[in-house]
Amino acid sequence: MEVILLEKIRNLGALGDKVKVKPGYGRNFLMPQGLAVPANAANMASFEARRAELQAASAERLAAAQKRAQALEGVVVTMAARAAEGKLYGSLTVRDVAEAITAAGVEVAKSELQMPNGPIRFIGEYEFAVELHTDVETMVKVVVVEEK
Repeated sequence: MEVILLEKIRNLGALGDKVKVKPGYGRNFLMPQGLAVPANAANMASFEARRAELQAASAERLAAAQKRAQALEGVVVTMAARAAEGKLYGSLTVRDVAEAITAAGVEVAKSELQMPNGPIRFIGEYEFAVELHTDVETMVKVVVVEEK
């Protein structure tokens, strides 16, 4: 299945690229999310007519993401959790960390936070990537301490 990308997508292509994807990925993810349209003559003409508008919107989203990245620069979030001998009772998930960062003053969605090793299960310092845009990624430090 060929689609025209309406946004830059990591490991796939840039705005306006005509790419070949698996039918399920295009039909079930890209199109419902508004990230792509089927590659046909009518959609190509429509895209070319809207290209300037889409590029301006993309530049605006990039600028907003860069501003948020500057706000996140150097942020250290301290989270208290019940623990015994360094091991947490339960775990801290992406949602918990995203809520803590948001409480620290910068809005972060859980889908933007990358935790490749899974949930936090031990006390210590962790560093996570926050992907605010395809081209904008920053690091946030999370310190987990024992709750008193």
